[in-house]
Amino acid sequence: AQPIVRKFIRTENLGGRRVSIGRVCKFLSSKHGIDVPKMTLWRALNRWGFSHGEGRRRNSLKEQDRIIFARREYLRAKLANRNPDGTLKRPEVYLDETYINKNHSCRFTWYLNEDGPLVNKPSGVGPRFILVHAITEDGWVGGAQLVFEAKKRTGDYHGQMNWDNFSTWFETQLLPNIPSEAIVILDNARYHNVLDTESIPNKSSRKEQLRAWLTRNGYPWREDMLKSELSELCTRLAPAPEFKLDQIAEQHGISILRTPPYHPELQPIETCWAVLKNHMADNCDFTMAGLRKRLPEAFAKVTTSTCKAIISKVFEQEERYWAEDEKLDEIYSENAEEEYLGKDAFESQGDEFYLEAV
Repeated sequence: AQPIVRKFIRTENLGGRRVSIGRVCKFLSSKHGIDVPKMTLWRALNRWGFSHGEGRRRNSLKEQDRIIFARREYLRAKLANRNPDGTLKRPEVYLDETYINKNHSCRFTWYLNEDGPLVNKPSGVGPRFILVHAITEDGWVGGAQLVFEAKKRTGDYHGQMNWDNFSTWFETQLLPNIPSEAIVILDNARYHNVLDTESIPNKSSRKEQLRAWLTRNGYPWREDMLKSELSELCTRLAPAPEFKLDQIAEQHGISILRTPPYHPELQPIETCWAVLKNHMADNCDFTMAGLRKRLPEAFAKVTTSTCKAIISKVFEQEERYWAEDEKLDEIYSENAEEEYLGKDAFESQGDEFYLEAV
């Protein structure tokens, strides 16, 4: 019975589904016609090396094949940039954008019971500033700070950023202030991933654009081909996409590395933003002037030692993910190779149940 139960539990855990004694009992009964008392099963699971506790699994979305591929590619590049002693072969620069609202303040406060939890604060979040910056192990990159007021009060702050203002900041404030051999690490915001005009057309491209790309790259096509056919042909023949940002960086000897989707924990500057925002929340006066005035002291809360500690934690997480992925891959391969054994080999003897040797 152990291989059957092991495969079931591992498969369910890999799928992000909670496993209980009751579910295992139901599985054995419905799939193999075996009725086992819960207490008997509980004792058997303990003997077989299973433990019951809080599941330490990541979001199931992160385990899709495309996410695993992106994560492994990213981690492979990060680990390759480390010397045996843990130091970096090339400097790593982490950049990101965030926002902070005028009314960003702490939710909790002390109050008199007789007064009740009534706090005189404005409703809504109010207008906001958008912040753009970058860090290294030495702290904030000097001269790279950008702060501007958003034009809209609602919606994702990414909607306030575009390729023009991001690329201007990148070329005028970041590149001049980082080593020429650095690796710049960023997320997959759409303005980070603007394609070069010569790059592969996308699904929204017109038929003429698809034909032009095929012709320009020496690939034959027929006049009677539909747009869907041309699009599929381009997709099959296209090399990796070329991004404008990567081309700009390459001219300065800089490499671009993108974090895998849905992995903010691999971007240390996210924690720096949290430090900054916590300070702002503790000192909020609900005015834009006060917000702007306090930003320098909030940025100063993130020191060299802060960045070193945060980045060190991220390095540990990278190594943990690398090892976990390999272990999960082993488990998945094990489960794929195992075959459920039939109930004929299964016997129950009082307080024990086991599989006969076959």
